[in-house]
Formats: sequence, C-alpha cells, structure tokens
Amino acid sequence: MSAPTATGGDGPVPPPRTSAPGGDASAIDGTAAAPPAVDRPLGAEGGVAWPAAVPVAEPAEPVVAAVEPGRVRWDPAERRARASQSFWTAVVGVPAIFSVLRLGVEAGGELQTTLLLVANVGPVNLLAGFLTTAARLLSTGLVAVFALGAVLAVSADRLPPGTRRRPLFARWADITPAWVVLASFLLALITWPLLYLPLLLPAFVAAFQLSPARLHERVAPRWLLIGALLAGYGWLMLPTMRDAMRQGDEWLVLALIVVPPLLALFVAGPLPGLVIRPLSSVTEVAVLATLVWAAVPVITTPVLPLTVTTVGAESGPTEDVRGHVVTTDDVNMVILQERGGVRYVPVGLVRAQVLCPSEEELPRHQLRIHDFHVEDSLLEGMGRRVRPVHRIDAACRTPA
Repeated sequence: MSAPTATGGDGPVPPPRTSAPGGDASAIDGTAAAPPAVDRPLGAEGGVAWPAAVPVAEPAEPVVAAVEPGRVRWDPAERRARASQSFWTAVVGVPAIFSVLRLGVEAGGELQTTLLLVANVGPVNLLAGFLTTAARLLSTGLVAVFALGAVLAVSADRLPPGTRRRPLFARWADITPAWVVLASFLLALITWPLLYLPLLLPAFVAAFQLSPARLHERVAPRWLLIGALLAGYGWLMLPTMRDAMRQGDEWLVLALIVVPPLLALFVAGPLPGLVIRPLSSVTEVAVLATLVWAAVPVITTPVLPLTVTTVGAESGPTEDVRGHVVTTDDVNMVILQERGGVRYVPVGLVRAQVLCPSEEELPRHQLRIHDFHVEDSLLEGMGRRVRPVHRIDAACRTPA
C-alpha cells in the first residue's frame, strides 16, 4: 500500500522523509533512503546534522600558523621597514644631539651662557661647524656599520632559513642603497687623516665582499693582479715607512700602513655559524663604545673660532682677551673667555684681533706622504697647498 500524498495547487506534494536516529531511513514511496547524517559542530541556534553527501568548504591552509612558544614572528617587509626607520633615525638624530651637547659644553654647563650661544649661533653655522669637526666621526660609524653588516649578512645567508634572527648591522646593510655606502666611503676618504686611510682597504673589501676570487677566475692572473696592487701601494707608502723606521718610535704608524692591506686579502667571505651571534653582539657594543670614545673630543671642540682680542684705550695700557667671539653689535663685542665667563667689551676699546689655532691642531708626528702630512686629511692637505700655514702670532703663544 502506497503512502498517501497531499494535493497542492500545482500537483501532488511528496511525503516528508523521516530518519531513524543513528541508523538508516526506510524508503518511502519507492524513493532512496535519506543520506546518513554526520556530526558537525553545533551552530549558534542549535545542533543540526550535516548530510554527508553535501561538500563542506575547508580552508586551504591552517588559520593559526605554527609559531614557536614565546616568540613573535615578524613579517620580512615590516622588519625591513623597522630597520630602515632605526637607521635613518640614528643618522639624523645623532648629529642634532651632538650639536646641542656641543653648545652646552662650550658654555661650560651654565644655562644662561648656553642660551646666549643658542640665540647667536645660527643653525647653518652650527651645521657647518659640526660637519667640519664631526664628519670623521659620522663617516667612521657608517663605514664600520656597512663593513661589519656585509660580513654578518653574507654569513647569516649561509644558515638554514629561520635558524636565528639576522643581526642588526646585517639588516641595516640590507636596506641601505649602494650609493649611500659609496658616499660614506668617499666622505671618509676626504675627511680621515692620511694615517688612517689604509684602514679603508679592508673595510671596502668587506662592505662589497670583494674576495680575491672575484678579480679573475684563473689563479695565476689573480695573484698577478694582487701583486701589482700591493706593489703600487708599497711605492706610495715606502718613503713614509722608511722615515718611520728611521725615527724609531713610530711603530703604530708602521702597523697602520702594513697590516690593513694584508687583512684585506682575507676579510671577505662568510663566517662560521657558531660565531655569528656572539660576534654580532660584540661588534655592536664595540662600535657603540668606539663612537662614544671618539665623540668626546668632538663634543668638546669649540663651535666658535678662538681669537685673541687686544683691548685698551688709545693712550693707555692694553689687555689681551683670549676667547671666542659670540656676537658683535654697535655697542659691545661679546667674548666667551677661554677660561670661562662672558665678557662684554666696548667696540671703541678694541685695538686688534688675531685668529689662533687650538692645541688639538698642533702636529704630533713628523711624517709625510708625498708632501702631505700624515695627520692632515686630503681636504686639509689640498687646502694647505692653496693657503699655506702662516706663522702663529706671538699673542697666541702667550696665555691670557
């Protein structure tokens, strides 16, 4: 006997299908049994069985990535952006901080004198003074970061992916354009004293990973090129080396001339994986400590030129005031005295004024490299050829 069917407006309506709990449904009116139900997570409005024949959309990848406990995984693009931000913050912020510190040190730590210098030393003059005195420090920091960063970067690339986080200097070297690296070496070339220029050879080789194998693919021509380069370097430095050996107490000069070219032959290439992490931490601390040590003379270098001003009436005795001229107007000349204090000298009493070198500018070595003094930079050496050093005035030798 067939099951009764309901009659609707459009024709007969099939009877409802019933399913037995946990089992098969019987065929009704010749139709196939309903598909078995499978267990699915309960919805917000209650549990509903999902037919097994209906496909269920599954995510292609797990929603939650496998992350090591206690460790945050940064996106590579975000990591590069953070490294770039920290690098340019250091490049721009350090000179500004140094300039403010220099004004405070120049004022002797006195607030009112510092405010006087801030009011009269313009930003252009302050920037010019910083570049002429601190360019060596800035270029030294950049050269050290790029050289060490390139070595650590090529070493970290040899490690398995995800083994360890890349060192800070390596990330800075990765995001820095090549022209910035070349500009930092060019700045060091024209601002470093000639005595320290040989140190640029291993630094340049490390920054650009110029191993001897890249000179030539064959061994014999490669060593011929290396020999020719060393011979040219020896021709340039041999007279200075002879003078240093003749003087007998210039062993530091000899070491700075001989060791860097030999070190440049072995500095390129990856380091063993075990030393990357300790070396990166040690080099970061060492570079920071070196910059702080080198920053002390930069901060204490005067911002204003040192002068000796002769003051006195036309027919009376005179006095030499040794210090730095802060500003001059129609009434007074404001002088920051070398031994502290600010002195206002009436303009009508000024009889003479001479410019004097500081003690740091006096030479300590008696060595030259082809008519250039070893303590002069290329920029200073070319400037001395245009304007030779004049005799120091007697007033500069006599302390106030």
